[in-house]
Amino acid sequence: MKKMLAILLCATMAFSLAACGSSSSSTSTETTEEAAEEETEEAEEAETEVEETADETTETYTVGICQLVQHDALDAATQGFKDALTEAFGDAVTFNEQNAQGDSNTCSTIINSFVSADVDLILANATAALQAAQAGTDTIPILGTSITDYATALELDSFDGTVGGNISGTSDLAPLAEQAAMLAELFPDAETVGLLYCSAEANSQYQVDNVQAELESLGYTCTQYSFSDSNDIAAVAQSAADASDVIYVPTDNTAAANTEIIDNICRPAGVPVIAGEEGICEGCGVATLSISYYDIGYISGEMAAQILTGEADISTMPIEYAPNVTKEYNAEICEDLGITVPDDYVAIATEE
Repeated sequence: MKKMLAILLCATMAFSLAACGSSSSSTSTETTEEAAEEETEEAEEAETEVEETADETTETYTVGICQLVQHDALDAATQGFKDALTEAFGDAVTFNEQNAQGDSNTCSTIINSFVSADVDLILANATAALQAAQAGTDTIPILGTSITDYATALELDSFDGTVGGNISGTSDLAPLAEQAAMLAELFPDAETVGLLYCSAEANSQYQVDNVQAELESLGYTCTQYSFSDSNDIAAVAQSAADASDVIYVPTDNTAAANTEIIDNICRPAGVPVIAGEEGICEGCGVATLSISYYDIGYISGEMAAQILTGEADISTMPIEYAPNVTKEYNAEICEDLGITVPDDYVAIATEE
């Protein structure tokens, strides 16, 4: 009997221990699952907080671009500007790019739309665009590019290299004395030089006045031939070709948009054209001392990035200039006119 009781007692104790073990294991499993769920929830909450914080701190910018007219030089400046800002901000910057098709009144309309949209910064590509921007806002930062002389463009009484206020930018001014020297180097036996430009562009007037003074000091007789717009460029170019041994065309936007007209008059007449920049030279010139418009656009973009991030104050930013100038020539027109250029000139790459 005692033996039976002992067996029953042992069995009861074993059952109790098994039950306790099962309960402990179950409780432990439940606790582990609950902890894992809590950790997952905490991780998801933390991830959401990081995303929300990133959304709150990522700045986005809208930049308005007003370009006077479409031609190679201004197109290159705009592209350089956009490339520099895209490299700085990626998708955080968007561009509202508009072209005035050569009309200064349209520039004003475009600028007013930018002001109404409250863009973060305006790029004014060419003088008429800059003048419209100056008239349109004194609060939104304005960067000019492809501007020859800011004092002339903005009618500044005094200019020390910094415009002040809400305007700065880059200049496309190439050394005018060196351009005159280039003409003399290539055409030492010429006597008369026609200066062909658009009278509606203040910076073109500035250039031809300075180049004329340089050429006259070298012994040339100079005459200015101005056209008011593209409608009378053919007639004026014909007059210049009839009376000149050589023609000089500055960095003039109207001329740049109508190089085919100039070329169709001057090349058959055997009158070479010295151009103020590469795009005009490619279309109708024999040689140029040119800057890179892409470079000055890119510099403007770098300036814009500093302004947008608050690293620089536009009112204290001086006007920047192209770092290099290059002697270039148009191989096709030079060959047609029988002109041989010195070895230090670089042929302009042309599209096939």
